[in-house]
Amino acid sequence: RAGARGAAMEPECRVLSIQSHVVRGYVGNKAATFPLQVLGFEVDTVNSVQFSNHTGYAHWKGQVLNSDELHELYEGLKLNKVNRYDYVLTGYTRDTSFLAMVVDIVQELKQQNPNLVYVCDPVMGDKWNGEGSMYVPKDLLPVYRDKVVPVADIITPNQFEAELLTGRKIYTEKDALEVMDMLHAMGPETVVITSSDLQAPLGNDYLIALGSHRKTKADGTRITQRIRMESPKVDAVFVGTGDLFAAMLLAWTHKHPNNLKVACEKTVSAMQHVLQRTIKSAKVQAGEGNKPNSAQLELRMVQSKKDIENPEIIVKATVL
Repeated sequence: RAGARGAAMEPECRVLSIQSHVVRGYVGNKAATFPLQVLGFEVDTVNSVQFSNHTGYAHWKGQVLNSDELHELYEGLKLNKVNRYDYVLTGYTRDTSFLAMVVDIVQELKQQNPNLVYVCDPVMGDKWNGEGSMYVPKDLLPVYRDKVVPVADIITPNQFEAELLTGRKIYTEKDALEVMDMLHAMGPETVVITSSDLQAPLGNDYLIALGSHRKTKADGTRITQRIRMESPKVDAVFVGTGDLFAAMLLAWTHKHPNNLKVACEKTVSAMQHVLQRTIKSAKVQAGEGNKPNSAQLELRMVQSKKDIENPEIIVKATVL
């Protein structure tokens, strides 16, 4: 029991998570809060939208929070002097003024606590069959590139988003490493390209993710740790996986601050456990020969509690 007692003595670690909320299912804050809480973090959520469900369903209804309303909520925290955070976590946003307000809040929180870590998933678009397209308004790109990424400490773009942010295409692993260096130069210490269409050494059934952690030591020398991970592809369209990934990466980099390899192995392995459980369950629900629908493909989050807390490592990272 000594381990459990030791864990209980850890100082409180508090995350401000500004993401979307759905009544039913797991995306945004609904995908990030449970894993963070299970892993011992206090999570304060600002719901950037409140929808009945994610927009992959046939119908959705709900409300959107604007930047003034975000500011008002933050003012309330400030007036009570409870605006001290260890982490800020953000994901999908559609509005430039909302995103600019997030940057203002992060900068103010960093003045409060210079050690605050901002984890940003710069959600802008993705590739389908090799073709990239943006699913947020185009005018978000300069805000992410010029304002958000420079104040972020950890970013989790996919390949398409990394290319958008740097203006450089990735064709090879060498290109990807150079793009991650360009992203480091913009501000973040940790860059994880969460998915790419690079050829995996293990074959076509695997998806490559790449990570890079750059630290400047006290004497000014730089050390960079770089890793590659190959995860088995799961043949289904899941929603909320990026939000879950960013939340777990926040938790595991906190617990293994100088070991990106272990942090990513735990994150990606837990991801795999959740996705495998989800697809298995969805197929049972859909019935033999039927394609699972959006409701059946909602992440099996609660059922995966043990895997999130203590993931068996099933995806190993290669140090580059």
